[in-house]
Amino acid sequence: MTSATATRVTEVVLPAAVEPEGLQVRVRDLPALTDGQVVLRMDATGVSFAEQQMRRGKYYDQPAFPFVPGYDVVGTVVATGPGADPALTGKRFAAVTKTGAWASHLVLDAADLVPVPDGLDAAEVETLVVNGITAWQMLHRVAKARAGATVVVLGANGGVGSTLVQLAKHAGMTVIGTASPRHHDTVRALGATPVDYRDPAMHDRIRELAPDGVDAVFDHVGGKALNESWKLLRKGGTLVSYGTAATKDAEGSSQLPILALFAQLAMWNYSPNGKGAHFYNFWAGLRNRAEFRRKLAEDLTQVLRLLADGVLTAKVAARFPLSDASAALALAESRTVLGKVVIVPEV
Repeated sequence: MTSATATRVTEVVLPAAVEPEGLQVRVRDLPALTDGQVVLRMDATGVSFAEQQMRRGKYYDQPAFPFVPGYDVVGTVVATGPGADPALTGKRFAAVTKTGAWASHLVLDAADLVPVPDGLDAAEVETLVVNGITAWQMLHRVAKARAGATVVVLGANGGVGSTLVQLAKHAGMTVIGTASPRHHDTVRALGATPVDYRDPAMHDRIRELAPDGVDAVFDHVGGKALNESWKLLRKGGTLVSYGTAATKDAEGSSQLPILALFAQLAMWNYSPNGKGAHFYNFWAGLRNRAEFRRKLAEDLTQVLRLLADGVLTAKVAARFPLSDASAALALAESRTVLGKVVIVPEV
């Protein structure tokens, strides 16, 4: 390592399919850095829906237990290995990890780091790493929605949903967002027309607001109601499915709901209906790692610029020290918070 830093890492381990209180904390040695690697000191990481599925063993393609969760991270480089630019030391970056970020320090490839603008709060940036990239790519790269479009965002009060609403409004679109009534004022303040997702007539209400159909629906719920999302589209419209929240507690294989979803989307796409159906996979294109990194950095840079300019707002629901990750996970799963639950270093 080219600079002095901690040689030990404290991390939170998911040992098996356990309740949040079953998380474990361990301390181990950091491995030696190889070519192009850095040590990133965690300044903020977070609890996403992915970790909530992982602790049940329900996240598609998750690693075998035990492992360290943590989908993304914001941190400061404290050491560089051979082949990594020593000038990175002391600078703040964001990175997507999929797992491993619930730790005091991480060893990462320098090529996976995206610079964070000066002056931004690490916890606020954390709320917009995976959520921001996901929202940006679904809106602009998948749906390719344009100014004047009408779009529906399911879960408009959530991390991805609230970012989607803001990005769509900034791009000149009309947004209809579903949420529970207690979050309607917030959804309205973001610029969307709120609709109660618990209302059995929710889709009829959306059709009243957009009688000619909508240009895009962003659906993280999946399940049987996905067909209703499809029916909301006008000709030329696009359905973007990016999750199966409806089946998160279902028993059995974690892969079956995804495979069933793929089959349904394929059937719609092969039918002569003039509409499109897509499944958004954050990791699509990873086989071409250079291109994947380029798009990720380009899109996250756009999102963080909008945050720095005040166009996007980031909502931190709560901050927990790393040692209290169990409480952070439990709160995130309670469905009582608005915004993202963030994990920060020990005081």
